[in-house]
Amino acid sequence: MSAVGNQSAQEGRYTPKSILITGAAGFIASHVCNRLIRNYPEYKIVVLDKLDYCSNLKNLNPSRSSPNFKFVKGDIASADLVNFLLITEGIDTIMHFAAQTHVDNSFGNSFEFTKNNIYGTHVLLEACKVTGQIKRFIHVSTDEVYGETDEDAVVGNHEASQLLPTNPYSATKAGAEMLVMAYGRSYGLPVITTRGNNVYGPNQFPEKLIPKFILLAMAKKELPIHGDGSNVRSYLYCEDVAEAFEVILHKGEVGHVYNIGTKKERRVLDVAKDICKLFSMDPDRAIRFVENRPFNDQRYFLDDQKLKILGWSERTTWDEGLRKTMDWYTSNPDWWGDVSGALLPHPRMLMMAGTERHSDMPEDYAQASPVTTKSRQDHMVVPLPKSPKSPQKSQLKFLIYGRTGWIGGLLGGLCEKQGIPFEYGRGRMEDRSQLIADILTVKPTHVFNAAGVTGRPNVDWCESHKTETIRTNVAGTLTLADVCKEQGLLMINFATGCIFEYDADHPEGSGIGFKEEDKPNFTGSFYSKTKAMVEELLQEYDNVCTLRVRMPISSDLNNPRNFITKISRYNKVVNIPNSMTILDELLPISIEMAKRNLKGIWNFTNPGVVSHNEILEMYKHYIDPSFKWSNFSLEEQAKVIVAPRSNNELDATKLKKEFPELLSIKESLLKYVFEPNSKIANGAA
Repeated sequence: MSAVGNQSAQEGRYTPKSILITGAAGFIASHVCNRLIRNYPEYKIVVLDKLDYCSNLKNLNPSRSSPNFKFVKGDIASADLVNFLLITEGIDTIMHFAAQTHVDNSFGNSFEFTKNNIYGTHVLLEACKVTGQIKRFIHVSTDEVYGETDEDAVVGNHEASQLLPTNPYSATKAGAEMLVMAYGRSYGLPVITTRGNNVYGPNQFPEKLIPKFILLAMAKKELPIHGDGSNVRSYLYCEDVAEAFEVILHKGEVGHVYNIGTKKERRVLDVAKDICKLFSMDPDRAIRFVENRPFNDQRYFLDDQKLKILGWSERTTWDEGLRKTMDWYTSNPDWWGDVSGALLPHPRMLMMAGTERHSDMPEDYAQASPVTTKSRQDHMVVPLPKSPKSPQKSQLKFLIYGRTGWIGGLLGGLCEKQGIPFEYGRGRMEDRSQLIADILTVKPTHVFNAAGVTGRPNVDWCESHKTETIRTNVAGTLTLADVCKEQGLLMINFATGCIFEYDADHPEGSGIGFKEEDKPNFTGSFYSKTKAMVEELLQEYDNVCTLRVRMPISSDLNNPRNFITKISRYNKVVNIPNSMTILDELLPISIEMAKRNLKGIWNFTNPGVVSHNEILEMYKHYIDPSFKWSNFSLEEQAKVIVAPRSNNELDATKLKKEFPELLSIKESLLKYVFEPNSKIANGAA
């Protein structure tokens, strides 16, 4: 133990003067901050928080009027800011809570976890070493660093147990702990580490299990459970945990680790049933089992004896804490604003640069910098004023390839309507250096690839221009995916469903569609060959969302690329049922998929099939009562085209499950295409 630690043990109680709490606009840290402000008016409390998606300045409302409270909006990864605060505020104690914490997110945004949890911690430690004034550095870790506990274990993990993290989140927390331990040993930094069980209570962002289930129950929606719900967790009420940190702050010994836990364990399924009971819901109807996480630890179990020796024990019973939590959420349903993305079975929140929560921030202040004022803002470090009515910065920015294409143009129009900043890519997709330049210039949160060779005027063109087709559809798409992966960006890739044809396992009219995992079986056209090839290769990239579009249709019946426009101008058409994509409905969904950071392959069509004749019957009824057409067979069609065409049904179950409001193909045709264009409905007939 260091000299500082011996001094602490002899004195028995540590008394801080000026505490920096990182991440205090988040859940646990806000309760700790509010408790210390309430109980120790002689302590100066400085809060540093960048107000990420799971933080909210309103969480600190009980403290914001106190004379010993100061809020700083900024990032722990900013070494200049951290050093400035330590020196100018005379900080002698750090309670380090700031971190990315949600396991589901870590599977898709693991580099963000490394940046926040490891690099951010390293910046803090280095600032403490440089300034040489810190007497306590309390690092907040998690029980997940121990890894999975055996189901039959009767003794929990103790503070000296081996660290065996099993997911990207817990791995970054374990990595941060190693840095903390190293700075304690190498530089004598007075560090203390805590590892806690799950915490619940008011103010928690609803990507976590209990607030998510409560909000879903409030809306009378199903409660999704990963796997079979047998996973066991231990839960502590937030105020009990805040008290634990109060005890560790004053009585914890330097160089030690403290578990904050409870022996009371609950299956996830039982938690869901208890919430159903609070809301008088039938659990057999309300609970839905969904796909499990890539790896979901069965159990975490802690030995909490060491902290109990310091004088702490949990006070709040499960029933009491759950009731308090439910009462708070029912009284504050809009605390977090739109959290629809967090309420999904597998929450996917944006965690890229610029994804910050701006609610409740004074309009006349921007990012924190080393500038202070002495008016009513005595308790807030702020930058120079900006325009009082400047618009709120968007959390998104899209880079779109395919400006001259049909889908690329429509995407830009949708972004304008939704107020999403976007720019079109200028580089040629097969030129890696140009793509990198685009990304570094635009700094997007997502990249959309709507570029590709589909033929001029149709896919027959590709048969005589194979090199050009490969260059764009294969080389260009793969280069863009690789650059995006290198830059940590999700790429939404508009692909095609024209890589399948009806076969013995998927006969025409059977309703059995090709699924996302099925291998392409149509190679009749060179266009389809290139698309099937690149789709298979893209599966090696975990940063790509592939959307299989089929026979795209829009409400613009004058557009020559519109499938309806095409067949209404043909002399003859084949009459075969196919899956199709109504762009008016599905393109906005592609933007929502980007927001949710969805990945993998998706059949991007409306559910069901519709035949050429059925579409033309609608066209005749709604658009042109005098319209006539005739049919010809596939054999007759083959005589007037160069390459065969793909006919198939794609199974849209996966997309429908993610977006339950998605209309069937015939319903969507009526709602988005024929009824808005109806001359009868518009009084023109």
